Amino acid sequence: MWFKNLFFYRFTKPVPFDLDELESRLSEGTFKPCDNQEAMRLGWASPIDQEGAPFVHVCDKYWMICLKKQERILPSSVVTEQVNIKAAEIEAAQHRKVTRKEKSELKELVTQELLPRSFTKTVRHYAYICPKDGYMVLNTSSAKLADELTSHLRNAMGSLPIRVPTLNTAPAALMTAWLSEDDLPPSGFVLNEESELVTGGEEKATVKYKGMAIGKDQLDQNKALGFQVKKQAFTWEEKLSFVLSDDFGVKRVKFLDMMQDKLDDTQAEGAAEKFDAGFAIMALEVDRLLPALLNAFGGEDTSALITDDESAA
Repeated sequence: MWFKNLFFYRFTKPVPFDLDELESRLSEGTFKPCDNQEAMRLGWASPIDQEGAPFVHVCDKYWMICLKKQERILPSSVVTEQVNIKAAEIEAAQHRKVTRKEKSELKELVTQELLPRSFTKTVRHYAYICPKDGYMVLNTSSAKLADELTSHLRNAMGSLPIRVPTLNTAPAALMTAWLSEDDLPPSGFVLNEESELVTGGEEKATVKYKGMAIGKDQLDQNKALGFQVKKQAFTWEEKLSFVLSDDFGVKRVKFLDMMQDKLDDTQAEGAAEKFDAGFAIMALEVDRLLPALLNAFGGEDTSALITDDESAA
């Protein structure tokens, strides 16, 4: 089980629940399909997706969870078309214009009629918690989806004291320096030939480079115009490639041959064993990648974090 994106959260104090409590609370919110009149439903499911499997998949010090989401697919264009048909029928029969309020009521009526007949789309969103080291990783590149999962988990547990890691150096400034060779990236990080630069201010401009080296003269010109790196592709220790954004989101993660060889060497058989082996290999590497990334940007500002000792005091 390898994530394609890494969205990091830091616990601001020791994880306020244990494994048994997490399992119990998630089981109380088991996923159930949408009712006929429901547009969307969220619920917890086993990460392995096997009957009777626990809601928290444990591998060493890591706890994986899975939020299942089902949505009814009802295109707005279909609703609008039906509303217009019904409005036209009323206008023809009553010889008057349909008001805005009436159209709004028609929209609700049409939606109620069409929802039970609509198709559904079901997706699974994965995350794992490392309570020992105080962080959480989500397999998403979307801040909206990250907020959806963490909000649902907070509702289930009653408390979820997390925040996005606070860096001592802004990623945009440092990635710009690396790309323009004003500074060198840390050991283990290699810049790949894919970059996205943007300008600040109200009128933003974007320049993208892919599959080509950017000349220093061109970069200096971009910098003079106020461009900074928003996204930069990297390879890390010949194990992972990814695109890092200026909000510290890690996207398009690809585990390279060295990692695939590790998975093959486990000789895991069956879906459950392969899932467990993949999760273990991924989590151990992310356990090394996260501090490497934090250190690359001058370390993490931990002044607002509460340690175990402070919590016990």
